[in-house]
Amino acid sequence: MNEAITTIAKWLTIDGQLEAVRQLLTELALKSRQEEGNLFYTVYQSIADPNTLFLLERYKDESALDNHRNSAHYQELVVGKIIPLLAAREIVQARDLNLNDLHQAE
Repeated sequence: MNEAITTIAKWLTIDGQLEAVRQLLTELALKSRQEEGNLFYTVYQSIADPNTLFLLERYKDESALDNHRNSAHYQELVVGKIIPLLAAREIVQARDLNLNDLHQAE
């Protein structure tokens, strides 16, 4: 199955670590956007809680997502440096829901 896959990540930074995470995210986003299978990589900051960040990433298929997770920059920046600065981390993977197909089935 070669369908695009979207990753939605919610990161809660440890108090006092937001700026460090933001700096690491700058490098991570740049390198991730350069990956062959990356379609987009966008980072958002919560209005209600500035320590909460959302990452919206899209890859052309599951293989591209696997390549991203196994990349040297992901392992170094996310696993090695960012995760220790997070109080909580939640990740959801999703595929497009074709609403036209649902409507035609009725």
